[in-house]
Amino acid sequence: MTLASAGLAAVAACGTGTGAGDAVGGDAGGRTGSAGTETPTIQTVLLAAAVRAAGEHTADTSVDCRKVKCVALTFDDGPGEYTDEVLSHLAAYRARATFFVVGQNVAANPGVVRRTAKAGHEIGNHSWSHRNLTTLSAAGLRADLNRTSQAIKAATGTAPKVMRPPYGAFNDTVRRNSPLPVVLWSVDTEDWRYRDSARVVRKAKSVGPGGVILFHDIHPTTVKAIPQVLEALSARGYRFVTVSQLFGGKPPKVVYSGGPAAAAAL
Repeated sequence: MTLASAGLAAVAACGTGTGAGDAVGGDAGGRTGSAGTETPTIQTVLLAAAVRAAGEHTADTSVDCRKVKCVALTFDDGPGEYTDEVLSHLAAYRARATFFVVGQNVAANPGVVRRTAKAGHEIGNHSWSHRNLTTLSAAGLRADLNRTSQAIKAATGTAPKVMRPPYGAFNDTVRRNSPLPVVLWSVDTEDWRYRDSARVVRKAKSVGPGGVILFHDIHPTTVKAIPQVLEALSARGYRFVTVSQLFGGKPPKVVYSGGPAAAAAL
């Protein structure tokens, strides 16, 4: 099965109900007033403090994934109400990850995205409203992704360098017109299908060097699994890096699912 057909199969599996395509609205970090300003909750303050305590940008930026075992943890569909908790778990292991965020959620909750970037994580583009991008025209696709990138830049000060199409669905139009590299995954934890923390851990542990693991930080069962994933992979000598870091800071302008070797094969 090709990556394209696998992505389209995911669309069929998810359907139009719950699943990987569910975008979560609402404020992930606190209450959002009419002016769009966030009022921090006690939980937000405590979790942000935990992230700061671990240090900002504490991951080792000199990691050479050609020489050491690296894995990229990726989280889709946020920011959501559990994103701050994920950040605290990652901070405990000085782990970096990539968060593929939905533009409308970024606009509603910029503070969560700002905290995520400030903690040293990569912010990726996951479209504005989680539409199947293969249904858009070339112009519509570019407009959707550019709108999302602008929201991310407004929240963090930096435009994203990578994107992930909702459902993993892409075709020639997406491939040719996306202004950003299209990132899929090598391990799907299927946390969107099975809300089972133990299953998430087992699936994540199947990763190999240079792998990209797909999670969704909108599910509490996934968040509960993250400390076990970090502990298990750390014990096997893995270093946790962002997608861009996995490729030495220069993701190729191609579709890939994990590691430079996989990218070169496409």
